Amino acid sequence: MSKDELIDDIEADGDRKFVTALARGLDVLRCFRPYETNLTNQEIAQRTGLPKPTISRLTHTLRKLDYLVYSERTGTYRLGAGVLSLGFGVLSGMEIADRAQNELKALCEGPNPNITAALAEHHRLSAVYIAVHRSKQAVALTINVGARLPIMHSAIGRAILVAMNEAERGHIIQLAKESRPEDSARIDESMEQALADYAEYGLCTGFGGWRKEVHGIAVPVKSLNNDRIFGLNVGGPSFLVSPEELMDAYAEPLKRAAQNLSSGVPKEEP
Repeated sequence: MSKDELIDDIEADGDRKFVTALARGLDVLRCFRPYETNLTNQEIAQRTGLPKPTISRLTHTLRKLDYLVYSERTGTYRLGAGVLSLGFGVLSGMEIADRAQNELKALCEGPNPNITAALAEHHRLSAVYIAVHRSKQAVALTINVGARLPIMHSAIGRAILVAMNEAERGHIIQLAKESRPEDSARIDESMEQALADYAEYGLCTGFGGWRKEVHGIAVPVKSLNNDRIFGLNVGGPSFLVSPEELMDAYAEPLKRAAQNLSSGVPKEEP
């Protein structure tokens, strides 16, 4: 289900509290992709599926509020300081992202220098990285804060799903199937594998299932007040990081790190 279809469904349900204009404005801000600086009204219209006159009004409003900056020379918009302040406000409120830095660094100090570790929280059908500690090697996973992974097919996304209650998990699965009905069988298989892995190993695996060139394992993390679920993972390029090494050398440290973040009380290595 696309964003426009989701908005249309909410409107069709008669949700009188839903502000469509606000949703459209947020869609405009989401058009900007990593490493992409400038977009025209036409490009934004193509990505949102909204008429260009509507986009012109939205970008004008966002510009007035300092969420977008307009270039007269190029006729393009870029994200402004208003968005940056919102982003830092969100991250600063996520104290777990701060606490995770030491745990991520420790995980990357294991036997394989090509390991990258990250913490993510789910948003719709994605697992969004909120903290990352990257390998310093020349060949490493190119992931950054804000990167999105598919929640159904990545190890970190599935780790978030297995920690949800059945109703929450069922809702996400249904949304995933509505979004990509042709992948329904694969979605079911992925979830079955995630639950089986978690029951057997206490973690979720991702050995080429999301991307063939990536191996990773992940565990769920709950916030200290138990109201938010995160995923914590370690992984690396498949030709440098084997499934066997991840399971043998990183599974237990990963579980301890998750417990430390969930409880706030560091657990010593046995």
